Amino acid sequence: WPGTSLPALLFVVFQMTFAIIASAIISGSVAERMKFSAYVCFICLWSVLVYAPVCHWVWGPDGWMEEIGVKDFAGGNVVHETTAVSALVLAILLGPRLGHGESEKPAPHNVPFAILGAALLWFGWSGFNGGSALAADETAVLALVNTYTTASASLVAWALLERLQHKRSSATGTVTGAVVGLVIITPAAGYVSPFGALVMGFVGCAFVYPSFQLSHRRVDDNLDAFPCHGVASFVGACLTGVFAKDGGLLYGGGLRLLGVEVLAAAATAVYATFVTATIFFVLSRFMRMRVHEHDESVGLDNACHGEMAYGMNGATPISPFEH
Repeated sequence: WPGTSLPALLFVVFQMTFAIIASAIISGSVAERMKFSAYVCFICLWSVLVYAPVCHWVWGPDGWMEEIGVKDFAGGNVVHETTAVSALVLAILLGPRLGHGESEKPAPHNVPFAILGAALLWFGWSGFNGGSALAADETAVLALVNTYTTASASLVAWALLERLQHKRSSATGTVTGAVVGLVIITPAAGYVSPFGALVMGFVGCAFVYPSFQLSHRRVDDNLDAFPCHGVASFVGACLTGVFAKDGGLLYGGGLRLLGVEVLAAAATAVYATFVTATIFFVLSRFMRMRVHEHDESVGLDNACHGEMAYGMNGATPISPFEH
């Protein structure tokens, strides 16, 4: 690939991993109510019409964000801002799950699996952030150290904040804090010092934590995709403008970098909102976007795919439907 020692196909595969994780983030806000066929069609169009253009703006040759000096080392804007905003738009347009807002938020389904999933994310992030140096060099090592440092600091900050609010710290809460930290450091991983990464973890988590407390009956973001990825990526972009060693506010760069980071995040949010809504409304003219109430009440594993995650005595998959 031009400018690197990487074979072109290796670079292509690496970029594909960023694109595919984006679709997984979006799925978290529409789970349990969006038709599988509609989701597949949406992701195909979204990847081309939302993800690819923003990716080019930030990383591609002659991308306007790259030309004005936006720093996004591993996809804070490209991956997390686009997906979080699109996930929020989809959650609003689809409407909430049956019974949402009528009772307390359901407890985590499987805490050990949540911890395992967070651990796998953390491990994978080593590749995303470290690999974004596109070489096995000092920048890659810096990105890796900063990734672990910010995630750890954010985990500790979340545990402390949760203890202040609820008088206890939870396992699911602390791993959420770690993921928030991973998102925060993503745009800055190769641009800040380890000490800056440490501060970003603590300060960033303090800004993101309150957004998880917000709720609305009409907005059912199942897995908190917007606060975890949208708010955290915006905070990370702003802190990049503060702590970046080249052009950051604390390093004598003034407000310019901070300004372009905010501009890029805002432009991405507006673009993702408009195109996501357009894709949704166009698809809705040709296909049903949401499952029937009966299917939703039964559960989509059963109703849509004819299988169940956990075999229960006397329970059998219902007849297949067109999904």
